[in-house]
Amino acid sequence: MTEMTGAEAIAKVKELVEDIDFTMLTTQDESGNLVSRPMSTREMDDAGDIWFFTAEDSKKVEEAEADRDIGLSYCDAKGHRYVSVAGRASVVHDTERMKELYTPDLDIWFADGLDTPGIALLRVTPVETEFWEPAKGKVATAAGMLKALVTRDTPDDDIMNHGRVVC
Repeated sequence: MTEMTGAEAIAKVKELVEDIDFTMLTTQDESGNLVSRPMSTREMDDAGDIWFFTAEDSKKVEEAEADRDIGLSYCDAKGHRYVSVAGRASVVHDTERMKELYTPDLDIWFADGLDTPGIALLRVTPVETEFWEPAKGKVATAAGMLKALVTRDTPDDDIMNHGRVVC
């Protein structure tokens, strides 16, 4: 695997996170169990924060406020692209920021749009992020994996790009 770091890695994470869109947000409940649910990414900003809309009275908000350490898992299985984010969550009440990030497709969850009582933003500030994606395109990746399966050998090291960002 190829290691990517610095500005190149951050730009790649932003591209992947915004392109894959849905993630599984993992929090810890009051019994210590890890609990995950799907969330739609609104944006990864220039500072690296990842933004979501949420209902302030939701279980995920309660859990994130009790223990700010959360996980995000992005998966594009067809494209062989994956992102794992360990981060810290915070609830944000910023009307201007909400106006910037809100789109009509969110009306399905927020019937009154930005006037929905209890609407809030969930900001995840990454602490450590890792990603994997094909180094040579989907066809070459699939061929390399098939070759490894047939030869019962490990895939070549250059099949996937792997990046790690520690904040």
